[in-house]
Amino acid sequence: MVAALRRLVLLFVVLFGGTVLVSLTVGWLLGAGAQRSVSLGLDVVGVFFLVIGFFVGVRGPFRLGGSDAPGAGNRFVRWAQPDERNETINVSALFVTVGFVLAFVGLAIDPRYSLL
Repeated sequence: MVAALRRLVLLFVVLFGGTVLVSLTVGWLLGAGAQRSVSLGLDVVGVFFLVIGFFVGVRGPFRLGGSDAPGAGNRFVRWAQPDERNETINVSALFVTVGFVLAFVGLAIDPRYSLL
């Protein structure tokens, strides 16, 4: 559990740090304020992760199957295995959680709005 929490914190730090750096750079190039640039960047990345999480989560119970041989072309549809369905739900939950956190932080530091 500690290792998973460490990976999750590392994921948030890398995403947050990368988004802040790119947002500050783009904001500086466009002449925008730093706080507004970071806020908008976190909102955009957060909403992106929310959308990706939604589309991963609504993936149906069918998967494409077929031969591994190149050029075989033998395709058929199969039911997803239980571990594949669990992985889909887990990945979707991770993306949605990351999206909510980033979007919330972006809205919280937005200079146009006050949370209090």
